[in-house]
Amino acid sequence: MSAGMRGAGRANTPGSRGAKSRNRRSAGGVIDLVPKPDGSLSPAPLTTPGAAASAGSPQPRPPAVLKAVDKETTAGILFGIGAYGLWGLLPLYFFVLHPAGAVEIVANRVVWSLLFCVLLITVTRSWRVLAGAFRNRTVLGPLAIAAGLIGVNWLTYTYGVTTGQAVEASLGYFINPLVSVLLGVFVLKEKLRPLQWAAVGTGFVAVGVLTFSYGKLPWIALTLALSFGLYGFVKKRVGPRADAITSLTVETIVLAPLAAATMVFLTVTGAATLAANGAGHFWLLVASGVITAVPLLFFGASARRLPMTTIGLLQYVAPVLQFIVALAVFKEAMTTDRWIGFGVVWLALLLLTVDMLRTARKNSVTRRLARAAA
Repeated sequence: MSAGMRGAGRANTPGSRGAKSRNRRSAGGVIDLVPKPDGSLSPAPLTTPGAAASAGSPQPRPPAVLKAVDKETTAGILFGIGAYGLWGLLPLYFFVLHPAGAVEIVANRVVWSLLFCVLLITVTRSWRVLAGAFRNRTVLGPLAIAAGLIGVNWLTYTYGVTTGQAVEASLGYFINPLVSVLLGVFVLKEKLRPLQWAAVGTGFVAVGVLTFSYGKLPWIALTLALSFGLYGFVKKRVGPRADAITSLTVETIVLAPLAAATMVFLTVTGAATLAANGAGHFWLLVASGVITAVPLLFFGASARRLPMTTIGLLQYVAPVLQFIVALAVFKEAMTTDRWIGFGVVWLALLLLTVDMLRTARKNSVTRRLARAAA
């Protein structure tokens, strides 16, 4: 996601004016996210008689609160690196699943992910939380939409990798931040800053160059960028109303009936490879549940802890790794035209990154001045 789409929340601390999270929109259309530490903290005791007189004014955050926020941020970064790192290496896993096709791989990913999620829910004793999510329409509705989006994303990506188009698949995740900026304009009605406009314009030029290079619209890349951009947006809107395990389980349950029916159909028609290629192949497909669920859990945990600026920077890890794997391992061809197209995409991302960092720094300074004035 771009800096133009950042979730907002306020820590539940003695110095805050309200315990409930809320969105704050600045004049430039940027929404800031302040990570909220788990658990509540009691107010620090007043140490001087004069402090009581100023009780009506905001108090500085206690060191314990700042430490908790720092721990949440560090955890969010680690979760983000874990998620995008695993996604970046996912093509290697699909490679060893040959001769299974994209449809069979995705169907197995969903079914075995559901079993893994059931195990997690049982271990964490979260059945009541899960039931509450299904009773809450404001949670179930968005997560059902997220399930459809991630299903499209999985199928498109797996098809791209298994048909020798991993380079174009990686392009989709390079374009994804630009899609996030456009979502900010058309969905959140945000106003783009000059560098954001430049990045979006450069991105359109890149798509044109790559369309010329491929001889067709790079639909795999565009589908991946749009589906995952919308997925991240929907997940962010659900926010703290559903934790990572609960949201992933709901999404998997929504997809499971179709996935199970697909597995049955493939078995009946003799197209399934699950039980036809030896024990090693069988267990590799079964492992798709863990391999699918773990990075999604990491992503959910990261998105709840970090501002979208940070997530926007971390997400470059995945397409860089995918691109390297496509060239170094799969030996996919890169013509001069394609190198130019990718170069234009990277230029757009550079502009977007500079804008995100500049805006984040400006907002950080503004918050420090506001705290000092208070």
